[in-house]
Amino acid sequence: MKFGGTSVADAERIKRAARRIVAARQLGHRVVAVLSARGKHTDELISMAHEVSPRPLPREMDMLLSTGERVSCALAAMVINDLGRDAISLTGSQAGIVTDSGHTKARILEVKAHRIREALDRGKIVLVAGFQGVSQSSLDVTTLGRGGSDTTAVALAAALGAEVCEIYTDVAGVFSADPRIVPEARKLPIVTFEEMLEMSASGAGVLQLRSVEYARNHGVTIHCRSSFDDGPGTFVLDEDQTMERPLVTAVTHSTSEARITLTGLPDRPGIAAAVLGVLAGANINVDMIIQNEPQTEGHLADMSFTVPREDLDAARESLSGLGDELGFGEIQTDERMGKVSVVGAGMKSHPGVAHTTFKALGDAGVNIEMISTSPIKISCVVREEHVATAVRELHTAFSLGEEAVLPEDVAGVHRPKVA
Repeated sequence: MKFGGTSVADAERIKRAARRIVAARQLGHRVVAVLSARGKHTDELISMAHEVSPRPLPREMDMLLSTGERVSCALAAMVINDLGRDAISLTGSQAGIVTDSGHTKARILEVKAHRIREALDRGKIVLVAGFQGVSQSSLDVTTLGRGGSDTTAVALAAALGAEVCEIYTDVAGVFSADPRIVPEARKLPIVTFEEMLEMSASGAGVLQLRSVEYARNHGVTIHCRSSFDDGPGTFVLDEDQTMERPLVTAVTHSTSEARITLTGLPDRPGIAAAVLGVLAGANINVDMIIQNEPQTEGHLADMSFTVPREDLDAARESLSGLGDELGFGEIQTDERMGKVSVVGAGMKSHPGVAHTTFKALGDAGVNIEMISTSPIKISCVVREEHVATAVRELHTAFSLGEEAVLPEDVAGVHRPKVA
């Protein structure tokens, strides 16, 4: 069971989460719970760091930021013990979460869960601080990046062979679009791992991308549900556990994109590799990439790509040293970009999705600046101010509103038995 920051934001919510954990234990389950930092506590810690240092060292940031989850776990353990159940709180390193040494964005290498198993065998409820681990090489505290508590929970579920990984959050599940933009968006009873991966990568903030990747690779069923009611939520499953999928499942969006264009690139082999190698070395993820091919000999190429807006300054700094080496013209940037995507496993076997997508955006006067596709996704980069309009128009164009009926509503779905 994983509880996000809004689920433990104050004393009453911590008590509610603790009661839910105890209720699961009383049903006979062996329970491990992963907790995030309380509310905006992580943001407050980041602000504190920048009050004292313009560029805090990543290692010390990890030392600082890892404290938030520990506070939540200790407080919840106190409540559970007061409710008459034995509970123990563990840091990420105590729980055996071993990572690489990539401070602030570490990746889990191994979970040595023997201490958790021993506590479970003694009848204890185990609370694990999310978002953190310990470096295999340096033994330093590391953190897993934004949303890393989801990954902690899925990794523990895989290591322990858990029946299910329940992700408790402030929404009722995964929706066909962001309900704040599309009020008639419907809650999805299930999504496939492939769909959820594309949705998370395209801006859906319900589940962290790496947690879904980890769950797919290790066969962990995710149940995303609300902390504040007992509704069924959304199951994330293997495609072979579901019935036939609809044409389009959801419309997702992001308003945290930035575009970089390198002008006047020489047209010779290895240029793209050099550019992307520098960005990879700076731990910057590149999303869409477009490079034009010069039509006449002697002309130069342009290369455009998108990066997370928070990484724009670091990307510009990393690329600035390449100008003399590669001989390109200039680095142009635009930080006011957004992205809208349509996602659906049914797209693999149905033509016409691209036409419907582009026609809906064109009729709404939304200009498409970049496009990328996969077998189950079409993503379009548009101006940030056009994102909300694009989401609403696409949601309507594919008839995804509350009245829509998915095959699972009629035929049922092979769900795991979860109490």
